[in-house]
This record gives sequence, structure tokens and C-alpha cells, in this order.
Amino acid sequence: MVSEDDLKKLVEQVLSEMTAKATKTINKVENTTINDEVEDGFIEDITTINIKKQLLVPNPVNAKGYLKMKESTPARLGIWRAGPRYKTETALRVRADHAAAQDSVFSDVSDEFLNEMNLFSVRTECKDKDEYITRPDFGKKISEEGIKIIKDNCKMRPQAQIYVSDGLSSAAIEANIRDVLPAMIQGLEGYRISVGTPFFVKNGRVGAMDVVSEITEAEVTCVLIGERPGLVTAESMSAYIAYKATVNMPEARRTVVSNIHKGGTPPVEAGAHIADIIKLMLERKASGVDLKL
Repeated sequence: MVSEDDLKKLVEQVLSEMTAKATKTINKVENTTINDEVEDGFIEDITTINIKKQLLVPNPVNAKGYLKMKESTPARLGIWRAGPRYKTETALRVRADHAAAQDSVFSDVSDEFLNEMNLFSVRTECKDKDEYITRPDFGKKISEEGIKIIKDNCKMRPQAQIYVSDGLSSAAIEANIRDVLPAMIQGLEGYRISVGTPFFVKNGRVGAMDVVSEITEAEVTCVLIGERPGLVTAESMSAYIAYKATVNMPEARRTVVSNIHKGGTPPVEAGAHIADIIKLMLERKASGVDLKL
């Protein structure tokens, strides 16, 4: 049986060893030169690093093969570890990408951008972002004031009505619309298809396009809308397109072009592709599962 004196000696020994280790660590840190100065007061944006070309595994057996595999996916492959945890650089990148995703959902498309693109703005029945997140049904309905503005400002009964909506990513709109929208309009006009007046719907869900279709009496309606952001990108946008869309119609009647962003389908290419799809819809008078692309 261990006596009280022996137990005290054991505790003192453990504490002594712990103190010695701590002192050694402190001395090591103090003797290490740390450059905490940031050149020009600027810290590099970690999100600008292309993770498809980044390999954090030390001394990989087949670096060339590993990088080739990373080219096919934006997933975080080859990130290595610090014990059982992520390395600091990986952990910071995940947090930065998560923050960018949150910002894209809760921020608004700027008035300056809408003026630059010559898009007038209407609202859905959502009063703010919180209501937009919690009441998807309100995001599918245009406000009474918005309906009047559309009727007063839009060309009625066009062959193709295009409008823009923030959806779940305002960042996607500001990153892609400058290239997508002109490419679409140019493509449609080249096919001699009449295009309605483009505009912007704030706090809009995909279903709002059905209301827009009924208001404008367009043959084909297309909404360019921000996708739900993830940790790969917060700038991905989709185009939902439907032939003679009506409120409460089946979702299967929509045709979707997704993953529009600089790391997916390039915006200009997407715009030309969407114009081709709209032309096909008008010819075949169908969309969604009824349209074979």
C-alpha cells in the first residue's frame, strides 16, 4: 500500500517534470526568430489558392498522379494532418470558405451592380433575408407592388423572358451576370427570338418564375439565380427555364443548367448554351422531362 509521503513525492516528481518541459518549450520559442511583419500591411487571401493544384502531403510517392487526380474534383484531397487534426492551412481554408458561403447568402446584390446592368428591381413577399430563409413559400410570390412594376416596365408576350434573382447567393449574381446575360441576349437575337425586358427579383425562389411567366405571358421564361453555396465555391449560379410556366406546375417541367461559374461551366459558354435551349423549347413547345436535349 502506498503511503501518503510516497504519494506526495510522486506528485512532486510529476510536477517537476512538467515544469521542466514547459520551461524547455518556452526557451525554444524565445530563441526562435518569428517574422510577424506583413509586407505592405497586406495578408494574402487564402481563398485565392487553387486547391486543385495544391498538394500538402509531404514527400508524396506519386505527386504527379496525385495532382492529376485532384484536377478532376474540387474536393479537398491530399491535405495531410497534424496528429489527428487538420493542418492549420487546411483548417483556415475551410473556415474561410464557410464564411464566404454565409456572406453570399445574407448579403444583397448591390444597387450599383443593378444600375450597371440596367436592371430594375422588384421584391417577393419576403421582407428580409431571415424571412427568405424561413419562409420559402413567400419567395415564390411577387409582391403586389412588384407585379405592378413588372406590368408597367416589361414588354408583354415576348418569346423569351429573362430575369435575374439573388436566390441563395448574391455573390453568384455579381460574379456571372455580366457575361451570361449579354451572351444569352446576343444568342437569342441572332436566332431572331424576341426577348422581354430583363429585371431583378430580390429574395426570390425558383418558383417565382411561374408568376413572372403568367404576368408577362412569355412563351419561355428563364431565371438566372444564385445556387446554394458550399465549401467549393460561393459563386455558382443556375438557369431554370420553362415553356409556358404556370403557378403550381410540376417541377419536372423545368430545364436546369447548373454549376455556372469560373470553375464550372464558364459564364459566356453557359449564356450561349441557354440561348440554344430556349430556341429548342420554342421549336418543340416543351421543357423539362418533355424536352429531349
